[in-house]
Amino acid sequence: MLRFLTAGESHGPCLTAIVDGLPAGLEVDIEAINRDLTRRQGGYGRGARMKIERDRAEVLGGLMGGRTTGAPVALRIDNRDWANWRERWADDDLPRLTVPRPGHADYAGMVKYGLDDARPVLERASARETAARVAAGALAKQLLAAFDVVVGSYVSEIGGMVATIPDHPLADLWARAEESEVRCPDAEASGRMKAAIDRAKEAGDSLGGVFVVAALGVPVGLGSHVQWDRRLDARLAAAVMSIPAVKGVEIGPAFENARRPGTHVHDEFVPAAEGGVSRLSNRAGGLEGGMTNGQPVVVRAAMKPIPTTLAPMRSVDLATGEPAETEYQRSDVCAVPAASIVGEAMVAWVLADALLDKLGGDSIAEMAR
Repeated sequence: MLRFLTAGESHGPCLTAIVDGLPAGLEVDIEAINRDLTRRQGGYGRGARMKIERDRAEVLGGLMGGRTTGAPVALRIDNRDWANWRERWADDDLPRLTVPRPGHADYAGMVKYGLDDARPVLERASARETAARVAAGALAKQLLAAFDVVVGSYVSEIGGMVATIPDHPLADLWARAEESEVRCPDAEASGRMKAAIDRAKEAGDSLGGVFVVAALGVPVGLGSHVQWDRRLDARLAAAVMSIPAVKGVEIGPAFENARRPGTHVHDEFVPAAEGGVSRLSNRAGGLEGGMTNGQPVVVRAAMKPIPTTLAPMRSVDLATGEPAETEYQRSDVCAVPAASIVGEAMVAWVLADALLDKLGGDSIAEMAR
């Protein structure tokens, strides 16, 4: 069973992750982890914080000779912005926040934990934590790659600007996305998305959108139909929904399918030239009955606009009970391109865990057998 935990605050000294359950003998490419961390930092519409940070993972345990030992892998990612906060943190002189921002964890967290200041809530609820997830997910990607499973992503919509996604292989769409500042494989739509982000920035607003994560080479039979918590589509949805600001997840074109009759939705079988069966479509998104069916696994996620906006919003000062307006906290205008990288990490994590569950084994060699 794979599991990971993260710790650390947005403006604290570092983020950490403990990754438990990786089989022994997996050759780990640290630079591949760092490349994904760099990808998460990119994207048109990111804020000033990303000009400060240069995320790199340091492995503190669990590797010998560049390979996993079967022990937990410990990862650390330094926060360079910590230098600007160190003294205030030590002196307990952090800026207090008593006016909760609509759409954030501020209010619910303050009430839940009996706090009179939202600072402890926002420090942990911040999407800065997702850097640690991306590092953990990069390890899961490397485990999947050892069994010829690859995961990628692209952005299909930002601020109502919808891309026309070419009918190309997924790997080609991923390559095109890497060349786009908004990670969109449609060049014309990329330009409209950037213009929409510029308009939102000028208006002191923020934008959300939709990203698509997919996996190729996934074998038939990961997951199970026999219990609700073993259904892989449910586990994938939960993992992707856990990403900050993601409020909707679908497997394949699920909402479009809901508007069609069944004969126009379900993926029909035909004999395959090499024997067995093939499919004429993949509207199920690679999953049927809670199990992978051999088709590419496709997960779409809807990300709401970031709730921190330069333009103030109405709120209440919980210290006085009086009406108040929110104060701007440094943030992005749009983080959908970055969220797609976090989505890759979470999808890879769930698939890697399901692969371990299917194959068993405490080492890569044993899994291969």
